[in-house]
Amino acid sequence: MEQEFEDIDSCGSWQNLYNEIRNQASEYPYKVAKLPVNRNLNRYRDVSPYDHSRVKLENSENDYINASLVMVDEAQRAYILSQGPLRNTCGHFWLMIWEQCSKAVIMLNRVIEKGSEKCAQYWPTTEEVPMSFADTGFVVRLLSEEDQSYYTIRVLELQNTKTGESREIYHFHYTTWPDFGVPESPASFLNFLFKVRESGSLDPEHGPSVVHCSAGIGRSGTLALVDTCLVLMDKRKNPSSVDIQKVLLDMREYRMGLIQTPDQLRFSYMAVIEGAKLILANSSVQQQNKEKVLPLWAPSLEPDLPPPPPPPRPHLSESRPNGQPGPCLEQQAATGEMLETELDSHSHNHHSGHVRKRHREERIANTSQKVQQMKQRLTDSERKREKWLYWRPILLNVGAGAALAVGLLVCWMYSQ
Repeated sequence: MEQEFEDIDSCGSWQNLYNEIRNQASEYPYKVAKLPVNRNLNRYRDVSPYDHSRVKLENSENDYINASLVMVDEAQRAYILSQGPLRNTCGHFWLMIWEQCSKAVIMLNRVIEKGSEKCAQYWPTTEEVPMSFADTGFVVRLLSEEDQSYYTIRVLELQNTKTGESREIYHFHYTTWPDFGVPESPASFLNFLFKVRESGSLDPEHGPSVVHCSAGIGRSGTLALVDTCLVLMDKRKNPSSVDIQKVLLDMREYRMGLIQTPDQLRFSYMAVIEGAKLILANSSVQQQNKEKVLPLWAPSLEPDLPPPPPPPRPHLSESRPNGQPGPCLEQQAATGEMLETELDSHSHNHHSGHVRKRHREERIANTSQKVQQMKQRLTDSERKREKWLYWRPILLNVGAGAALAVGLLVCWMYSQ
């Protein structure tokens, strides 16, 4: 993959590759988005959700919202890619989050960019003043806010006033990603992505996280593409087996126009390559630790058993033609039935259950170690970059001063 990147970069062929992907991408009907009743619910005329993968609101007279469910079964990932809410769709936005059991909202734009409103202010900015959405019956409160140099993490309370139930929702806000542009560096972007992962919001036991920018295709598509490719690399243990172009084309089956510019495509490659190096490095450490531990268990262990299957992800079906996950209660019931089945199947073999438990504990420990190592590497990279940005203007000024002094000295000697 690194060689592929260098070949494309040296030839300056990103525009050609981007055009090829656009030409190969399939197009599907989006008739519902173009209905007269839905025209004022779309931020942009040329960005619409496909009929087959659009998210449908269940407790609303009009089930339309400009959002698409994007699924990658092998990676066990599902994302809802959405446009930035309009002022008249903020209530619909929170209704969708509630119905889809989403644990997090990942926002990749600022409210105002280049003097234009790219997204409505749909969350409260102070803890004292909540926001109410009477059209759908929700109240949102700010519980906490953690500001970093280029992103902010908020914890919000989403209350359904019709049922009285409340849930906590993460709000990950990347604040320095320009429209139609790319982040400052792959390291800063990966650090943000691993923060999201660390929260567990992308795990299959939750509903799909909502990812949005302004249109919900450029920056949103970049994050979903990079995250998916890194998951596939980690699962396959073979980075070269992941074809970024194919993954992108597969994701474009669910929402049109993912990745809006050649620069975003190039940045996606850079972020995946950088992330893959971290995965390979940590896999090597993990393997070494496993080799040290295995001999202690080898006499009594059967072959390495896979972890228990995760809760079922949504699949396209006739019962749910838009491919949405079922309501939260249905998901919990399905998960409960699965756990009961697993317990019954393992009750006859206590030793096997004990082995599985040890394996799960080792995997959890290794995963935690991996995340911490990744974060440390990214932090070191950021520090080096910050030092360089600090010293660069000073060095340039010193160099310019020295050059000027030499020039004046030469002129003085010549005049003598």
